[in-house]
Amino acid sequence: MVIPTFKTDRLTLRAFRTEDAPALTGILQQKDVLKYFPGDTVPSVERSERFITNQLESWAVKGYAWWAVEDRETGALLGWSGLQYLSETDETEIGYLLHKNFWGRGLATEGARVGIRFGFETIGLEEVIALAHPENVASRRVMEKMGMSFDREAEYFDMTVARYVLRRDAYRRRAGTD
Repeated sequence: MVIPTFKTDRLTLRAFRTEDAPALTGILQQKDVLKYFPGDTVPSVERSERFITNQLESWAVKGYAWWAVEDRETGALLGWSGLQYLSETDETEIGYLLHKNFWGRGLATEGARVGIRFGFETIGLEEVIALAHPENVASRRVMEKMGMSFDREAEYFDMTVARYVLRRDAYRRRAGTD
């Protein structure tokens, strides 16, 4: 499968490459980047390489996964954004993670909007969910900016999370395509 590349005003969303592993590891090792994620394992380059392999395999099998997110101006890797299939619940989650130096600039929302549009308009999903630790106010705000609604607190990945949802009909109304 050819993994599509998208450009926004400030970002390029593209397929991960094996050579992204060291930069991704550096992002994941920053203090507080994984604060609200399950587990406390400090990622290694090998683990980042496995993550990248898993993303590429998901693209091949499901037709979607997370994109590598680059700064459009410099080409620097900033993190990831996109869709993830959750086999345990048969759901699709929008997810995003960025280098700390780029927090608070609207970039997570900018990238996630591409994933939402791709999910509904290209893949034809009926629903996309988003999950965040209840105290992760910044991530929850991104979800709200994308038009997602708080659904409930639920258990995912062995932790309690705030579950948000956006359904196809609500997306179409919001996008003005109905």
